[in-house]
Amino acid sequence: MKVESTALPGVAIISPVVRGDARGSFHESWQLERYAEAGLPTRWVQDNVSHSRRGVLRGLHFQEPEAQGKLVSALFGEILDVAVDIRRRSPTFGRSVSVLLSSETRRQLYVPPGFAHGFLVLSDEATVHYKCTEYYRPEHEQVLAWNDPALRLTWPIEEPIVSAKDGAGRRLDEFPESALPAWTGGA
Repeated sequence: MKVESTALPGVAIISPVVRGDARGSFHESWQLERYAEAGLPTRWVQDNVSHSRRGVLRGLHFQEPEAQGKLVSALFGEILDVAVDIRRRSPTFGRSVSVLLSSETRRQLYVPPGFAHGFLVLSDEATVHYKCTEYYRPEHEQVLAWNDPALRLTWPIEEPIVSAKDGAGRRLDEFPESALPAWTGGA
């Protein structure tokens, strides 16, 4: 397994070792000892799977309090996965990382607590799996506008398909400071 740092401290790209032959392929999508050695979380409380069609954009979601860390992978298809640092007073506040994840590369993106997360489906269909460090709490869920100009995100589509909830997301500067997670001085 290879773990790559990104421009946002704590956000990591994980590339598993894939073994293949004439029958197909095999890889470990998570293994306690290896992920612990890499400094990644080992406590996961919930796994989620979503299936979407081309052009669907889900996000940018975050939960505060009880922020979730997420380990994201595309089981089928290809997505553009995005993490945005929304930790108040963080030196990388408002910055983002975008990574292509696909069933072909099997790469994963670790999005730590304190970051908003979203993805856009680039293939005809995609099935996305993500492990979460905290339970989903709908009463704490927040939506950051996917098209907030201050974030300078580059989506390869002009009119994505979004839910009513995601379409009503707020710009980062519209959130009161108390609604955003705090930066604790670490990654």
